[in-house]
Amino acid sequence: MTDSRIADLAIQARWIVPVDPPGSVLEHHTVMVRAGRIVAIRPTGELAGWTIGEVVDRPDHALIPGLVNAHTHAAMTLLRNAAGGLSLDDWLRRRIWPLEARLVDESFVEDGTLLAIAEMLLSGITCFADMYYHPDVAARVAAHSGIRAAIGLPVLEAPSAWAEDLDAYLERGLRLRDAYRDDPLVGTLFVLHSPASTSDATLQRVRMLADQLQAPVMTHLLESPTDRAREERRHGRGPLERLSAAELVNDLLIAVHCVQLNTAEIGQLAESGATVVHCPSSNLKLAAGIAPVHELRRAGVPVALGTDGAASNDALDLLGEARLAALLAAGTTGDADALPPQDALYMATLGGARALGLGEATGSITRGKWADLVSLRLDGPMVQPLHDIPAAIIHSAGRTAVCDTWVAGRRLVADGRLTRLSPREIHGRGAAWRPRVLAAIEGIAGQ
Repeated sequence: MTDSRIADLAIQARWIVPVDPPGSVLEHHTVMVRAGRIVAIRPTGELAGWTIGEVVDRPDHALIPGLVNAHTHAAMTLLRNAAGGLSLDDWLRRRIWPLEARLVDESFVEDGTLLAIAEMLLSGITCFADMYYHPDVAARVAAHSGIRAAIGLPVLEAPSAWAEDLDAYLERGLRLRDAYRDDPLVGTLFVLHSPASTSDATLQRVRMLADQLQAPVMTHLLESPTDRAREERRHGRGPLERLSAAELVNDLLIAVHCVQLNTAEIGQLAESGATVVHCPSSNLKLAAGIAPVHELRRAGVPVALGTDGAASNDALDLLGEARLAALLAAGTTGDADALPPQDALYMATLGGARALGLGEATGSITRGKWADLVSLRLDGPMVQPLHDIPAAIIHSAGRTAVCDTWVAGRRLVADGRLTRLSPREIHGRGAAWRPRVLAAIEGIAGQ
């Protein structure tokens, strides 16, 4: 019989913020890890009798669950800063889609996803949900890097370099899902770009597959001020009405952005159990609007956080998104406590994990879950004095305080440095795309 008091790894921290139960902060505790999972959380002074392999002592740090980026387009890091100054519709039609037509292939997705994962790990993100072309490449890069990922299986009706028609998208997507069925880190979900670009028949096919496989379905929803009118012109109904008619509005739905929701739609989402992913920086940069997060949460809609892609955000910084979400909630409601720091941290961790169907595996520092953990250094002048640890994490520390990042007990960032990925290689591969992107931009401008 295995001795329960054996740990491969012990992480000692001045503060542990487990997220669940809400608002709890433990001082001078140690997280014990065996075979990648959390086996105990003990006061640091009460470890007598334990057999421990590696001990990591973090005396001036807070240990939090790994951050969960519930929506991004990882490969689009290669388009960072390439399309500024445009509102959403123009940004897509005049810049992003033409650039993608010229640039996106397997090497673009490989290099862009690798660059994104490096940035996310250094920022304390241990899990991300991706929505992009060539998901097989993104899955391979994620698996190589050691990060946790929910890779989107694109459902499109227009041809691309990955698939020629809807049947091919679904066939290849389901093969990819099977390939990673037993992988402890890489999973899959269905992704629709938007209801507007998807026929009613396709929505119904996705619903049947999602129901059969119990797989989440992610879609951009009411992201633009023009979305509702465009959908009504094309299909005679609004986007949420169409999703509802296809029976997709349920607890498997992950609705991203939702900046143009009305009161009835908020109620419909609340009744369905669907989750909303709030991407505040991207929505603001593209002048799309502000999601009614306070109203959603008050109605009982689960809300997670995402960065969106670096092309519409410029940073894959989930702690920054959590801070901005809290400030927007206060500023739009007149209630300074509309989104308290502990709630913002929940949205960035367990809220995202639950949205992706991973709430039993990650998102909180809980016995039995994978040891997806982040240490934040809190001894610098920018956070002193420390009166409130969650407030310091959300409003003061930021991603520059990230010291260590563990995924399933493997330390992928140690003392602020990547351990498994090569920064020099990543920099070189990312920088090599600069002349190609600039040439594509010049080509578009010359049309």
